[in-house]
Amino acid sequence: MTHDGGARLPGPVTGQWRDSAVIYQAYPRSFADGNGDGVGDLAGLAARLPYIASLGVDGIWMTPFQPSPQVDQGYDVSDYCGVDPLFGTMDEFDALLAQAHALGLRILLDVVPNHCSSAHPLFQAAVAAGPGSPERELFHFVEGRRSGPRSVSDVPPNNWQSVFGGRAWSRANPDSDTDTDWYLHLFSPGQPDWNWRNPAVGDYFEGVLRFWFDKGVDGLRIDVAHALFKAVGLPDAPSATDVVDGLRSNPLVSDQEDVHEVYRRWRRLAEKYQPHRLLVGEVNLEPARAARYTRADEMHQAFAFAFVKLGWDPQAWAAVGSELEAARQLHGAAPSWALENHDIVRSVTRFGGGNLGARRARAAVLALLGLPGAAYLYQGQELGLPEVDVPLAARVDPMWARGGITRDGARVPLPWTESPLLSHGFSSAQPAAAPWLPQPAGWGSYAAETQQQDPGSMLALVTAAVGLRRQLRAQGVFTADDGGSWRVEPGNLLICERSPRFLVAVAMGTEPVRLPAGTVLATAAPLEADGWLQPDNAAWVLREP
Repeated sequence: MTHDGGARLPGPVTGQWRDSAVIYQAYPRSFADGNGDGVGDLAGLAARLPYIASLGVDGIWMTPFQPSPQVDQGYDVSDYCGVDPLFGTMDEFDALLAQAHALGLRILLDVVPNHCSSAHPLFQAAVAAGPGSPERELFHFVEGRRSGPRSVSDVPPNNWQSVFGGRAWSRANPDSDTDTDWYLHLFSPGQPDWNWRNPAVGDYFEGVLRFWFDKGVDGLRIDVAHALFKAVGLPDAPSATDVVDGLRSNPLVSDQEDVHEVYRRWRRLAEKYQPHRLLVGEVNLEPARAARYTRADEMHQAFAFAFVKLGWDPQAWAAVGSELEAARQLHGAAPSWALENHDIVRSVTRFGGGNLGARRARAAVLALLGLPGAAYLYQGQELGLPEVDVPLAARVDPMWARGGITRDGARVPLPWTESPLLSHGFSSAQPAAAPWLPQPAGWGSYAAETQQQDPGSMLALVTAAVGLRRQLRAQGVFTADDGGSWRVEPGNLLICERSPRFLVAVAMGTEPVRLPAGTVLATAAPLEADGWLQPDNAAWVLREP
């Protein structure tokens, strides 16, 4: 990365920190293993906190580490206010939180309010209590339909499909002749959906939020935030196709108007704490609908899902960017940008793979960090990790078993050292078990320790861009009121004009293109000719006011 130099400016950045925050997503299972069992844990994450701080980010989003049978790698929670022994202890979490705060890092936790684990005590009690009991009213237990006059509850209550493939219903007690209820699970059978139309569920989750906020956690990322409420009466969906598009194909299972009152309640609670706690939603809807979740009295942020899965297509980037800007102007909250997370094919692979994908991933992450609003980086993105083709026998994602889709390739444990010892430094204790997902041959070539010594590495690019972003905010070049005016110029040059003073340019064509006039502050790769941006490169341009 090239830029205009200068030390990191002293003093606090003005305004709400969240308005321009860069958050690093840590997937604890795959980040660092502190006890040598092959699974990442809190001890490993705590030991590597200085590394995350060295990136210059503002905080860390931690995916679930609460007690869980791990059917869906922690998104099947059996105790919302605990720590799974697989990851450590509550004392270790408390120490990690204190250490992060001492390093200037805020901590966001995942909360999973749409569903829990079938091992959750309240679900276990509901199964045991039987049909018609108050315990079952916490979930969606419904008597099934009959396929014929002599059959009993042998057909699910409706035609809803699971995100993971197959039907979204399972028998509560399939061996019983008297318990004919089915229970709803939009994901795996091990993840029953809560019934949010029961006020007791809302009260329960307020207690969960208070528990973590009282500990000093700085905010929450809310899993499947647009689901929670299902259509009254649970009618059949217009079609019974597999729900592989983030619930969008079934309008009856998400984006019900009732859900907004949940986040108004949570926002009121978050603002009772000082400083206010941050609420970030996983809202996988079209921009205009997703933005409604970030109205002034609801969540602070929602991920820009229309952006996160884009390929290398300037027209698509401009169209989505324009939609997100229109939503920002309507509802006031800037987008929260991301190109990767634990559910998405890594950008190096998505943008073409090999050297081509690597160049484009560099350009894309520089562009991302220049856009207005918050930015989220997924662990390993700063190393330029590609998607891994995990061997079939080693795949553990429940989506693979039920729907033929795997997310394991973005979850392979990180390479910290070039040497293969201790799984490329993923484990820090001897003897070290094999990592829970296998690392591929050559994984050490992406090692963090190697990239830290290479000024031309992806790690160096990301670190410099985050630092320059902070400088520009402190200097007033970046402000919380910035928008994004998107266009595609000849030669497939994508432009996002953040303000009259600053723009991001990405060359998405096959020939060099002339950059707009101004001072080039940063590029993803060195310019081959002044004023010209070569293909698969990006630039930050500062213009005269």
